[in-house]
Amino acid sequence: MTAVHSDMRQALVSTRSHYTAAGAFSLGINILYLTTPLYMLQVYDRVLASGSVPTLVMLTIACLIALLTLGALDVLRARVLIRSGIRLNNAFYARVMAAMAERANSTHSLERGQALRDLDTFRQFITGSGVHALFDAPWAPIYIAVIFMLHPMLGVLALVCAVLLLALAIANEYATRAPLAVANEAAVRSYATIDVALRNAEVIRAMGMLQPLLRRWAVDRDRVLKLHTVASDRSAYIVAVTRFLRLFMQSLMLGAGAYLAVEHAITPGAMFVSTLLLSRALQPVEQALGIWRPLLGARTAFARVARLLVDTAVTAKTLPLPRPKGELTLDNVMFAPSGVKRPILNGVTFKLEPGEALAVVGATAAGKSTLLRLIVGTLAPTTGNVRLDGASVYLWERTEFGRHVGYLPQDIELFAGTVAENIARFSQPAPDAIVEAAVNADAHDMIVRLPQGYETEVGEAGSSLSGGQRQRIALARAIFGLPSLLVLDEPNSNLDADGEIALGNCLKKLKANGTTIVMVSHRLSAVGMVDKILLLKNGVMDAFGPRRDVLAKLQKAARMRSINVAPQERPQES
Repeated sequence: MTAVHSDMRQALVSTRSHYTAAGAFSLGINILYLTTPLYMLQVYDRVLASGSVPTLVMLTIACLIALLTLGALDVLRARVLIRSGIRLNNAFYARVMAAMAERANSTHSLERGQALRDLDTFRQFITGSGVHALFDAPWAPIYIAVIFMLHPMLGVLALVCAVLLLALAIANEYATRAPLAVANEAAVRSYATIDVALRNAEVIRAMGMLQPLLRRWAVDRDRVLKLHTVASDRSAYIVAVTRFLRLFMQSLMLGAGAYLAVEHAITPGAMFVSTLLLSRALQPVEQALGIWRPLLGARTAFARVARLLVDTAVTAKTLPLPRPKGELTLDNVMFAPSGVKRPILNGVTFKLEPGEALAVVGATAAGKSTLLRLIVGTLAPTTGNVRLDGASVYLWERTEFGRHVGYLPQDIELFAGTVAENIARFSQPAPDAIVEAAVNADAHDMIVRLPQGYETEVGEAGSSLSGGQRQRIALARAIFGLPSLLVLDEPNSNLDADGEIALGNCLKKLKANGTTIVMVSHRLSAVGMVDKILLLKNGVMDAFGPRRDVLAKLQKAARMRSINVAPQERPQES
């Protein structure tokens, strides 16, 4: 956690020069905003009194130069803030993506893409025009000081108005912070529900689930709208009072200036100038009230990003390890998701030597897929250790670890790109390595028959391919580079008889090469080439050992069940 806070602090410090420059530009901008009031003052008090046209021309030229400089500084400030947002994005983007990938492994994570949207929300706010009001607000005292120079009574009047508007801004913060925070969190959950629904649009349409899901989503959406309505109503009242107060104080300032001009305490020009200066002094405060909701949204979004980075474990940088031989060891592994009392896996202990193949079998929800995710390091065991050649797979640096491991999950996902890019894991190897992986997976002949062969675009999530084609390409991706450890979850679920034969030949070839294989399968045809079998029952090892011994135990248990069931069936048959 300390390291995460240090990285975030370092990223924010890296933009300090940008904000320092933006602050300096803001000082120049707000000083130059005095140009128009001073021009008006000089025209009223000097040009009209003296009737000097040359003086008017020189004042107009000076005013033009000052306003052009103001415009240039405004552009420079905007450019600096935009680049500060880009630098922050570059500093956080990789960390946020890694944290999102880590969080996606959680069984309770729905808002998988929310962190990236939060980062964009924060970046857009700090680079948008609304943040300029926050830079201009601290310079309001400059205008009030100038009003004091015109006359102390006008200065006191301006100061009282500024204090009242500041108090209203603070009241707006307290009135809207709580409902907006709850509404934003509820909105995140609502969007996550919609994202999940859209990813399963085919199921929804096929089984007529749209209307029930819409009703369920409407409940969450109504809650969000009600909370936003409460916050907006409160903010609207405060903004209306603020606008009334500002307009009234400007009129009052004009009236007070007129009174002082009648009493010859100030000139008529000072009367108009004081009103303009008050308007400029109060403008940032009113703008800040107008951008309050985006400001709170950006602050909440950044807090969520920070919480994600803190809550998500980040693998520490480690020295590169040599290519593992494939010795896989699980020592009393237990896994229970956060907030779940009953563990999914408990007390799993076994060891595989390099080149051995293990089949993991068991009923549905026995913990098989979770075990595979622990083995490839996408989940951290609650207790116990999973080690490859003695090193923890979870703490192994992920890029380095991935070079030695192949993984075929149960839910096959290909990525938008070509077949070759997917097989090569989007690296840039020699073409021969890609073809070798495809040949070993018996996918080469299928691939070359595609419209553009290896350069065929697979579409989003492999949508342009059939299930069997996706599975063969994903298998080629898994065995790319001849990994030391190959983990397969139902590798034959979409394969026909010829595909299963090809899979068996592929696995035998990898075994001969020294690859350690762990796979889940419900088909006995895939069990024939393994050395050992692990039977899971409710997350606990029910049997483990050589294939022949475990199969004999399973066959004996099946015969015992048939004997126990038979007497109950005979009366029904008669």
